[in-house]
Amino acid sequence: MARTNPALRESVFRNAIAGVSAERMTVSGTALKALLLVALTIFSAGWVWTATASNPGVVGPAVGVGVFGGLIVALIAMFKPQTSPFTAPLYAVLEGLALGAISAMYASAYHGIALQAVGLTCTVALGMLLAYQTGLIRATPMFRRIIISATLGIMLFYVLTLVLGLFHVSMPILWSSTPLGIGLSVVFAGVAALNLILDFDLIERGAQMGAPKYMEWYGGFALLMTLVWLYLEILRLLARLRR
Repeated sequence: MARTNPALRESVFRNAIAGVSAERMTVSGTALKALLLVALTIFSAGWVWTATASNPGVVGPAVGVGVFGGLIVALIAMFKPQTSPFTAPLYAVLEGLALGAISAMYASAYHGIALQAVGLTCTVALGMLLAYQTGLIRATPMFRRIIISATLGIMLFYVLTLVLGLFHVSMPILWSSTPLGIGLSVVFAGVAALNLILDFDLIERGAQMGAPKYMEWYGGFALLMTLVWLYLEILRLLARLRR
């Protein structure tokens, strides 16, 4: 089954198992690595946030370095999972640079919005984890197909928006605060949240398959990718509601 989060493909775990190592991946170990990566992201974002208070000019460079640097590091990690003990922390720091700058821009227009977005992201993530552990939401084949299709549609929508923007064609629905625009933002955030269920499921299966220890870093890196997407969708939704 194809995965919407390109980092969390079952084939990655199967290929890693081929290079057998003494220690094996565990769910608890992956959770610890994910928490460490989130902490690095928050620390990096906080540093940029503080810097923008005295020098707003750092916003542009921070977004550029964070987005493009993070993309390069993410591609290295996805094609070479064995590098994840090094690339995953670096990715977290780079994403923090971008998130800190983006959050500062939103906060300059809407006071307190960044803290609200962080709080909601944590709440939604914990809610998805609880729903997964209790079996309230199961990663059934049908569930996977629906979420994968929805996520691919969202990604294509964003790519289309980017391409049209190069030709100075805008899509107002992406930024408008109309009921349709708010509803679209709710759907996007909901799909991002449900992707966490797929991530939890594949990480658990990776541990059951006996993946090597370094895949804990890879699993944490993949979870961070989904959390970053969820945070940005919630941030955009809150901004629309404020308007």
